[in-house]
Amino acid sequence: MSDDYLSRIGNLIRDARKHRGWTQTQLAEVLNTSQSAVNRIEKGHQNLTLEMLARIGEALDSEIVSLGGGPVHLRVAGGRQLSGSIDVKSSKNAGVALLCASLLNKGRTTLRKVARIEEVNRLLEVLNSIGVKTTWLNDAGDLEIVPPARLDLSSMDAEAAGRTRSIIMFLGPLLHREDSFELPYAGGCDLGTRTVEPHMTALRPFGLSVKATGGVYHALVNRTIAPGKPIVLTERGDTVTENAIMAAARHDGVTVIRNASPNYMVQDLCFYLDLLGVKIDGIGTTSLTVHGKADIDVDVDYAPSEDPIEAMSLLTAAIVTKSELTIRRAPVEFLEIELAVLEEMGLDYDRSPEYLAENGRTRLVDLTTRPSKLHAPIDKIHPMPFPGLNLDNLPFFAAIAATATGQTLIHDWVYENRAIYLTDLNKLGGRVKLLDPHRVMVEGPTHFSGTEMMCPPALRPAVVTLIAMMAAKGTSVLRSVYVINRGYEDLATRLNSLGAQIETFRDI
Repeated sequence: MSDDYLSRIGNLIRDARKHRGWTQTQLAEVLNTSQSAVNRIEKGHQNLTLEMLARIGEALDSEIVSLGGGPVHLRVAGGRQLSGSIDVKSSKNAGVALLCASLLNKGRTTLRKVARIEEVNRLLEVLNSIGVKTTWLNDAGDLEIVPPARLDLSSMDAEAAGRTRSIIMFLGPLLHREDSFELPYAGGCDLGTRTVEPHMTALRPFGLSVKATGGVYHALVNRTIAPGKPIVLTERGDTVTENAIMAAARHDGVTVIRNASPNYMVQDLCFYLDLLGVKIDGIGTTSLTVHGKADIDVDVDYAPSEDPIEAMSLLTAAIVTKSELTIRRAPVEFLEIELAVLEEMGLDYDRSPEYLAENGRTRLVDLTTRPSKLHAPIDKIHPMPFPGLNLDNLPFFAAIAATATGQTLIHDWVYENRAIYLTDLNKLGGRVKLLDPHRVMVEGPTHFSGTEMMCPPALRPAVVTLIAMMAAKGTSVLRSVYVINRGYEDLATRLNSLGAQIETFRDI
């Protein structure tokens, strides 16, 4: 966009805002951005995507700037190598857990560099609807959260709640605030049926019972019930563990949680709770001892650590485009198995000495990749609970294996149907054979060719498809990419800064 064009658009936005009677700060809050960003937009000093113009038009109810609210698509000019360096953003999964955990605290929570993704936006809409005040403090993504004295759960934004899986993590914090409450069914990725029963195993010892009818979880709390023995989780799930920890955090006593997930987002939650005065022994292991506090009223400032899944996404993009790229601030503790597998496959890369994240606990490194001739691994690639290969990183190996010589068996044993979406790589010229709902055989090397297709409805397979399009010869179109925006902030723009050519557009 030219400077003159941006200035004219900025004037239109300013006039529409004033006509509505809003300040720049009010518009910024609706857009989940900062007042300074709105000021730059109105002065014509900031480039605008079609998606942002559509959001502004919808917020101001202005046909002048509205380009329609249809789905967002990506047009990818493939076959371009990447170069330069890029910082890994803060963890999406830690961010959403900390938003839920902020309900435990009566005081002010300030979270640093929160990922501005759709999953976070949906949770903020839910929190705002029940009376929590959330404010973006600056363009860096610092977020202030101030809870009310009393939550208004009857006003909960059901539509926003139903579009995020994370809403299930309200159970742990709310059971200490309410004797009874309702939550909409958890939404999010289409990854098959995920029962709430593992969560109930974690929360029944605190007196919580839940009945699911009519698209709503009806929760009831019996205050006479408290944990009398260690809680053994039947599923070592991340959100299940987080729910158990949050319930234990406000329980006035000591709670032992066994078979707990020690994954990255769980550790971030524990580090945050430590600032709230909740002592937790065993962080990073499968056995946690939580010393709870019945009342928590503390003003805290916490910086969630970097996202190992985004780091793996960027690493995969570098590998399949045969690029030399430096990925800075990668949380190596949660990537060590992935890197070991890639080394076995022949990846040529450098790793910097370790240094600490802003939380003072998480170990980071800088990774520099070089174009490499990869070969299939001897054994199958499969996920395991931390410290094994991360479940969310598994799909990226489908794109990587497609560029390697030989056959690679990928076993996604957790989700009922996520592996099926990996066969979408065949539309780009891949050779991915579905053996059963959990296993695919990938044969390489593949020479991807551009095509037009719908975005897979699951987050990681969707990004795998986008990365394959970046490596493909010719132009590709990936339609309806909301699911990518749910888990990544400005992914196309950031990849373009490294030399990719990805255009965001809508059907106008």
